[in-house]
Order: sequence, then C-alpha cells, then structure tokens
Amino acid sequence: MHLPVLSSEGNLAFYLQEIKKFPILSAEEEYMLAKRYKEHGDADAAHKLVTSHLRLVAKIAMGYRGYGLPVTDLISEGNVGIMQAVKKFDPEKGFRLATYAMWWIRAQIQEYVLHSWSLVKIGTTAAQKKLFFNLRKLKNQLTSIDNGNLSPENAREIASKLNVKEAEVVDMNNRLFSGDQSLNIQFGDDSDTEWQDMLIDSTETQDKIVEKNDELIYRKKIFKEALKILNNREKEIITLRKLVEKPIKLEELSKKFKISRERVRQIEEKALEKLKKEVSNSI
Repeated sequence: MHLPVLSSEGNLAFYLQEIKKFPILSAEEEYMLAKRYKEHGDADAAHKLVTSHLRLVAKIAMGYRGYGLPVTDLISEGNVGIMQAVKKFDPEKGFRLATYAMWWIRAQIQEYVLHSWSLVKIGTTAAQKKLFFNLRKLKNQLTSIDNGNLSPENAREIASKLNVKEAEVVDMNNRLFSGDQSLNIQFGDDSDTEWQDMLIDSTETQDKIVEKNDELIYRKKIFKEALKILNNREKEIITLRKLVEKPIKLEELSKKFKISRERVRQIEEKALEKLKKEVSNSI
C-alpha cells in the first residue's frame, strides 16, 4: 500500500500538508468501502480507508512527542496501526472506523515507545503501561513536585488516580527519570553481591492463580444471571452478536427479525447497557 513518504523530520511539514489532501469519508462511504474490502479484498477500498485516517494517526502520534523519539517514527508506527485496524475492521458492528482504529494506532505507537525508550522493558501489564504513559502528565499537574522527585503524598495521589500501588509509582518514577544501570553492578563497596541477586521473583504464586480462577468463575456466574433480565429478542441478539465464535452480521439479523439494521444496533446497544448495569449492581 503506497502512502505519502515520511523520511525525515525535515519533510514533516510537507507530509502533514500532503495528508490533508485525502478526503474525510462519510459514514455511508466508509461502510461501503469497508464492505468491499472485507468481502472482496478490494485493495483500492482499503487504501481509501487508510489514507482518510492519516490525519488521525498524525494527531495521536504528536501526543507521544515527550518521550524523545522522532515524530516521523511515531507517525510511521501509527500508520502501521491504522493498516492493521482496516484489516480487522467489521463494518457490520455499527461503529465508525476511527473509533475502532484509535485503539490499534495507540497500541502500535505505545509498543514502539516501550521498546525504544529503555533497554529495560518498562512494563508488561496493562496497569504498568498505563502508569508509564500517564506518570509524566500527572507529575506535571502536581505543583508540589520538587526537582522531579516524588514525595509520599505525591506518590499516594498518583497511585490513587491510576489504581496502582504506591511502590509501583515510585519504582516507575525512578526508572523513567534516571538512566538504565547494569544489573551486574555490585551491591556495596565490600560485597560480592550484585543487584541482580536482590531481584524478587514476580511469578504468580499458586494461591494467586487459584484466586483468579475463582474470580473468573464468579464473574461468569454473574453474567449468566444478568442475561435473565433481557427479553427473548434482546438475549438472542446479544448471543448471536457477542457470545458466538462467528458473530452474525447486523444485516442478517435485520432480515431474521424483519427490522432495520439500525434498529438491531439500537436493541443491541440497549441490551448491553442493561447487562452492564446489572453486572455492576451484582459485584
């Protein structure tokens, strides 16, 4: 797929002007192009879907400039994300491509930042990644920060906002705002012990694994109970759209129930809201 060339920081302004030439698609145009690509593998349709979202990619990429990486690389990674999004996009689900693609674009850029920013992998869990990408912003919002250091109060406030432990905030702050160090450095002047000898095994214990399995069983039970609040049509639509390996398209369901695609989408959306509320009340 041929896209405008983005080779260096020097031609960034030219690139941003070039991508403005691609038209923004209406909802109907987007739906028809996505359908053509999904059903017939139409490369031209895919190209139009991608290029119409290059401005969105550039806007998201600009938000990651604070990590000291070339903006051109951030945009290039984001472009990979929008191409992946187009390949996976299902127009029958009733959402616009931009809503779906934002996740793919951010995920691709964030993975690049995480792998490029430090020789040591910053974080592997969703909570650690959230902490990595929000810590700098939250620190800038705190007026009591002194020379980049975190006081216990600062760490507690940030931990509360991001729903992580205070120790994780302090650890991530140290890793973000100090250089990487070798794990083979000796611990103390007169010791043969190295830093790597002090590392704690983070592997989950058996009791934690059992606890997670019990929680999963509990959540499945709650969801099964929540389904009972739906009427027969809502339950069938949710089952065929969300709970089977190959979801049924809106178009097929509209024929089955003799209603419009939009009406099926509305029923599905309303049913999901009812389920969400019921599950929340049960937890």
